[in-house]
Amino acid sequence: MRKRPSARILVIDQFGCVLLFKFSHTSGPLSGRTYWATPGGAVEEGETFEEAALRELEEETGLSAQQLTGEIGRRSFVLQLTNGEVVWAEERFFGVRTIRNSISDQGWTEDERDVMADHRWWSAEELKQTTEIIFPDGLLELVSHV
Repeated sequence: MRKRPSARILVIDQFGCVLLFKFSHTSGPLSGRTYWATPGGAVEEGETFEEAALRELEEETGLSAQQLTGEIGRRSFVLQLTNGEVVWAEERFFGVRTIRNSISDQGWTEDERDVMADHRWWSAEELKQTTEIIFPDGLLELVSHV
């Protein structure tokens, strides 16, 4: 099974809310699955996890030149990609604090435009009460380190 390293970013606003994107798969192997997750994505050849986090932050939110926290968490698990490939995902999490403003989708790929249906800033209380599927598990614990 191929390893897929990726960097994920916990974007926290001035109110302590975390930015999550709603992924809604309407076709392919993941059809019918909907969940909320942090911005982030695969580490490209020659990139460090931190470099990937900064690139993904800019591509998926339009935020740039942000100061990331150091690594605040890791997880590894079996993941099915949108193309059906099953990989061993190795995720590392970073945090960034920012002032809430509009999110830009200018850097989104065609695949991201197909599945990223919405975004929302979530408070800790909303995360505790929601029945929505939220990734990663233990998000509130990670947020406490940003």
